[in-house]
Amino acid sequence: MSESPYIFDISGTASFEQLVIENSFHKPVLVDFWAEWCAPCKALMPMLAKITEEYRGELLLAKVNCDIEQDIVMRFGIRSLPTVVLFKNGQPVDGFAGAQAESAVREMLKPHVAEPAPLAADPMEAARELFEAGHIGEAEAQLKQLLTEDNEQAAALILYARCLAERGELGEAEAVLNAVKGDEHKQALAAARAQLTFLRQAASLPEPATLKARLAQHNQDDEACYQLAIQQLARQQYEPALQGLLQLFVRNRGYAEGAAHKTLLQVFDLLGNDHPLVTAYRRKLYQAIY
Repeated sequence: MSESPYIFDISGTASFEQLVIENSFHKPVLVDFWAEWCAPCKALMPMLAKITEEYRGELLLAKVNCDIEQDIVMRFGIRSLPTVVLFKNGQPVDGFAGAQAESAVREMLKPHVAEPAPLAADPMEAARELFEAGHIGEAEAQLKQLLTEDNEQAAALILYARCLAERGELGEAEAVLNAVKGDEHKQALAAARAQLTFLRQAASLPEPATLKARLAQHNQDDEACYQLAIQQLARQQYEPALQGLLQLFVRNRGYAEGAAHKTLLQVFDLLGNDHPLVTAYRRKLYQAIY
């Protein structure tokens, strides 16, 4: 199995349905039909992986070992190797058979896949862009390289901790944050600690679907409202979380010793004063208080 979140091996028809057909309704999926004995397949595969990684999640790559997945081979009538097929919206839309130059593969993809925005030249800014776009693994790799050069870069340490937290490594993330020195990045440090808090809280709460069902039955359920907001914050769904927290504050500002108010302030720290949601909800909170 590939370590990349964008590249995966197919194991059976159920896997193909989920990882290729279902995924293709959201992102184009390139399917590489290959076999161990096929030398051109082995030459093509690293090039396809490289191209896929460059798209940073806008393109996925599925690998089908034709010696094993005979049912899938027969289903799509694969007669020669390598064969590469591009799927969109559940259907094959393009592809090729045989070895191809990298330029030809890129040309084939152009009508179907949006070109990724270029990353910033500054490595730290590039890592931040990757993180904000949800490409956690790539951001983490970039930050590891930066920290190899200087393991006390506060900004890099803080963002690296946030990557770890997103992967569920909460203890390790906290240890990295504790290693940050100085007060220069106080706001970013507060944001990272707030993220850790929300992820820890969410781990012990009911799933969002359960909480939404409770609220559908009783929309004044303060506990369900608060817990749903925490789950949304852990998933970076900030606007619905802020809306729910504000409604709870207006309805019952004393709930759990002012938990809604405290959490709103934590979210403001997390997003930063310049974020448009913070600007809007600070004003709404002020109006609710006064």
